[in-house]
Amino acid sequence: MFSMRDRQGIIVWLFSLKNAKSLRRFGHVHYVSKRLKYVVLYCDMDEAESICEKLSSMPFVKKAEVSYKPFLKTDYENSKPDQAKEYDYRIGL
Repeated sequence: MFSMRDRQGIIVWLFSLKNAKSLRRFGHVHYVSKRLKYVVLYCDMDEAESICEKLSSMPFVKKAEVSYKPFLKTDYENSKPDQAKEYDYRIGL
């Protein structure tokens, strides 16, 4: 059966993009920035720290950092909608 797994992003800063393709064996390569020379890689949350350490020890990697997005609170309290916008939405503008 298919089951959802928690994923976490790892940002890998590279010296050269030649080796960006070889990062596929560590997880899902989501984005490669040619100008800034970094790769966004997604892997399972429980393996993220160990993969980050492995990546940091590689000679073509400047730095590897784990994303903190899964740990940020995205439910905002005390966020009141703007009265003018709410009025516009009600009348269909």
